[in-house]
Amino acid sequence: MVVKVFIASQSGSTAIKKKQQDVLGFLEANKIDFKEMDIAANEDNRKWMRENVPGEKRPQNGIPLPPQIFNDELYCGDYDSFFNAKEDHGVYAFLGLAPPPGSKEAHQAAIIQNGEVPESDKGDLGNEQHLHIAAEDQPEENIEMLHNHFEQPTDLNENIGENEAEKDQESVHQTIEPEEAVREFHTPEKEEAEPVTEEEDEEEPVTEEAEALTEQKQV
Repeated sequence: MVVKVFIASQSGSTAIKKKQQDVLGFLEANKIDFKEMDIAANEDNRKWMRENVPGEKRPQNGIPLPPQIFNDELYCGDYDSFFNAKEDHGVYAFLGLAPPPGSKEAHQAAIIQNGEVPESDKGDLGNEQHLHIAAEDQPEENIEMLHNHFEQPTDLNENIGENEAEKDQESVHQTIEPEEAVREFHTPEKEEAEPVTEEEDEEEPVTEEAEALTEQKQV
């Protein structure tokens, strides 16, 4: 099967030339074999193209404009259909060709047809997608084990976070306790009142001369 692109090499429309170049450039870049069918240089090509474009794909005037794309005699579509297929990563399906292995289109085709992901694409999937794929092939009793396996890193991270928080609290306590100990060590103790000695508490003895003077005053 050969892809045929009907073009007009001598078209005076800039828009048509740009669309033709877009289609041909994409096919060349992706190494897709094709044949250019020039309707400007070959009247048979012009006639064949107009006769094989389906009626619902024809414009209001009934004359289809290039580029028109076929796979052998199977009509694929016009430029607008090609552009939409390229945007949706579905050009190979649009052309009626098998997509190359590892391409996004092959990945999508495998999911649509078999509900499976190709082995070459599984390396880019996250834990949740791996879990979903593995669960489809496992009995129900193993599904819970798979969930526990993928949830384990989250639990470990939580435990690590709790341990780090406890270490931070311990370091804060260790920082505060030495300060309190230093503060207690430097706090001056109240001076104790000196005890009164017995000598200071006793009155001075009265001498005999003082007693005689006292008696004379009384007389």
